[in-house]
Amino acid sequence: QVQLVESGGGSVHAGSSLTLSCATSGFILDYYAMCWFRQAPEKEREAVSCIGGGDGDTYYADSVKSRFTMSRDSAKRTVALQMTSLKPEDTAVYYCAARFERDYGIPHEWQYSTWGQGTQVTVSA
Repeated sequence: QVQLVESGGGSVHAGSSLTLSCATSGFILDYYAMCWFRQAPEKEREAVSCIGGGDGDTYYADSVKSRFTMSRDSAKRTVALQMTSLKPEDTAVYYCAARFERDYGIPHEWQYSTWGQGTQVTVSA
């Protein structure tokens, strides 16, 4: 069964760092695209960072470029999101999602078929 489980969220002050992890099972991680999405209160879910299968082309939202880094460890079947210089605007529930295509798409949430339960990230001023 395909499963995604996020961990690593927490409450931190602005300027701090957190690393989120997504444990995967039920598919060969290296073949397919993965994304981190986030959803803040009263806001729509948005793609934060994605990585494609194979060569692993990456996508970063403008709001997180140079601060967040996405990576994949195929041997451990995990995907990570390293977040630095966190801002209050980064406060959201962060979700790991899989798309069973090589490329990461637009990216938009409707393109992603399998989701984790989410992990809360809260950044205070």
